[in-house]
Amino acid sequence: MKVKNSKRLESIKAAHQSERAIYSTRMEDYLEVISELVELKGYATTLDISRYMNVSAPSVTKMLQRLEENKLLEYEKYHGINLTNKGTEKAYEIRQNHGILLEFFEILGVSHDTANKDAEGIEHHLNPKTIKQLRKFITFLKSNPKILESFKNL
Repeated sequence: MKVKNSKRLESIKAAHQSERAIYSTRMEDYLEVISELVELKGYATTLDISRYMNVSAPSVTKMLQRLEENKLLEYEKYHGINLTNKGTEKAYEIRQNHGILLEFFEILGVSHDTANKDAEGIEHHLNPKTIKQLRKFITFLKSNPKILESFKNL
């Protein structure tokens, strides 16, 4: 039986071959947590990461090694975890994406908690061009309060 190629299947295939697929969602979540911990405490420990990621310490160690292989952090067992410039840039990009999505969902009238969870769920999957357009759209809406008010009154 011959199967026709659907546009949807091709888009799924393309998404998994993209540069973004190099970094798994899980890897990006770890980068986010490490970046937040470093910002809050000045450092991140395996124990802290395991608590926030809700995984075992050995799982954290495995992922830290993977992140190090991808040159996103420097990890020395029993010493410290430091994000490389590449890791810091990636964490910043993820944080920016989250903020833009959060703001967009809140403009739509979604509660902060729901918007935060939804942003967390999709922040890793959007093309940078999509994020850029969302940012432009948010700026447009904010600079046109009448349009924003009309939407809110629907």
